[in-house]
Amino acid sequence: MDKLSFENHIASRYDEELEQIFSQLMAMGGKVEQQVQLAVKAILDSDSNIAERVIQGDKDVDRMEIRIDEDCVLVIARRQPTASDLRLVISVTRAVADLERIGDEAEKIAKHALELIEHGPLMSGYTVVSQLGVSVTAMLHNALDAFARFDADAAMRTIDEDKQVDQEYKAALSELDTLMASEPALLKQYLNLVWIVRSLERIGDHAKNLCEQIVFVAKGKDIRHQ
Repeated sequence: MDKLSFENHIASRYDEELEQIFSQLMAMGGKVEQQVQLAVKAILDSDSNIAERVIQGDKDVDRMEIRIDEDCVLVIARRQPTASDLRLVISVTRAVADLERIGDEAEKIAKHALELIEHGPLMSGYTVVSQLGVSVTAMLHNALDAFARFDADAAMRTIDEDKQVDQEYKAALSELDTLMASEPALLKQYLNLVWIVRSLERIGDHAKNLCEQIVFVAKGKDIRHQ
């Protein structure tokens, strides 16, 4: 299946409009992926400059969301898409919402990183953030790669990765609970790590949602609640 030419369009401009919103979606995905990577790096490197960069970058993500939503509305109004074209536009609007929320979670992580840096680095707890961060960023990357190719099989494999993310998240919470119990004086700092791993877990959930939209576009099947 050709990436965007689902229907036989008489107007080449229509194809260009679909291509444009899809390209914007991929650009937003790349920006959000970078935001997540930098947010995790800010924690592990105790780098306030990187954290501030992520916080400022969220404004770009928000602007991308608004622009893509506006373009999708225009395509629907002008072209009244049907069948696979309509599925594409719908999936883009849903994916944009998930990407914006991933950006929000990256911003939250960066803000918690600043709090950790302000109070001084902890001796323990960063390993679980690193491990979960690797799994979540890989899952997001795989989801975006599958979206770029409308690869439903790759999307389903990426959905399965969410099980590992959930397991790592539960293990991270368990370890952080133990650390908080053993070092109550550092409770506030460890709570920052708890909120960070929670944001990472939510990013995994949104990456899963992206994959569900790939299946919707490629196969016309809604698997969101299966």
